[in-house]
Amino acid sequence: MRFSTYTANGEVFYGVVTDDGMITLNDAFLEWPTLLDAVKAGGFDAMTKAAEGKSVTHTDYQFEMVLPNAARMLCVGVNFPDRNAEYKDGSELPKYMSLFPRFASGFTGHNRPLIRPPENHTLDYEGEVAIVIGKAGRRIQQADAYNHIAALTICNEGTIRDWVRHAKFNVTQGKNWDRSAALGPWLVPFTDAAQLDDARIITRVNGEVRQDDVLSRMMFPIRREIEYISTFMTLQPGDVIITGTPTGAGARFDPPRYLAPGDVVEVEVNGIGTLRNGVEDEAV
Repeated sequence: MRFSTYTANGEVFYGVVTDDGMITLNDAFLEWPTLLDAVKAGGFDAMTKAAEGKSVTHTDYQFEMVLPNAARMLCVGVNFPDRNAEYKDGSELPKYMSLFPRFASGFTGHNRPLIRPPENHTLDYEGEVAIVIGKAGRRIQQADAYNHIAALTICNEGTIRDWVRHAKFNVTQGKNWDRSAALGPWLVPFTDAAQLDDARIITRVNGEVRQDDVLSRMMFPIRREIEYISTFMTLQPGDVIITGTPTGAGARFDPPRYLAPGDVVEVEVNGIGTLRNGVEDEAV
């Protein structure tokens, strides 16, 4: 099943996504006021049973960032071999992964616009798979890493490129503009290693394929990401790891091909779905 956060009639709900509309689950699980609470409680099986035979609740709705109250989100940077080469700095493949934080305020939902700020127009796209932790752990071994994943989703890790260059070692300010990125449309429970091992990311801008790669080519596979991150911090249920983007982001073209109002970006991952977002200028 697919579980999402959405807005209808001015209220925020979570529930099951169907072809006909949303089945809300808020009323069935008052102890879990948000989808994040359900994830932390390991509630996917209970939510699946609760949705069986239940009628569609809402047909007029808008998707929200799938976990709008996520407290901890870590992104893995430069995680495909061709991405390292894109920097054209002659560097060898890195020994350790690059990491940076993102905050929930920087994300919007499926079919909602990415917002380009007036301060800078270098808004770029990055299609990625995101994992949601379901089981806490510290110093997790790679062989056990997948047992700590609760769900998968898709990220367009939108970036204001000029602002990642404002400091020598720091990309945080370029990665956290309000609603510059998207996470969703939904969570897919993680049940099988093939969901990640065989996953393929395709990013299209206005129908043109810009990124196309498979997770099996990552320099730091997701098992290694979980092992490495859990070395220095205890991973907790509800933590999100955004796992890395393939080559082909707009900044790497000559000249760069940044996003502009009217563009439509689609990030497709087999077994999860497609995350779609337009682009609008911020109203100021």
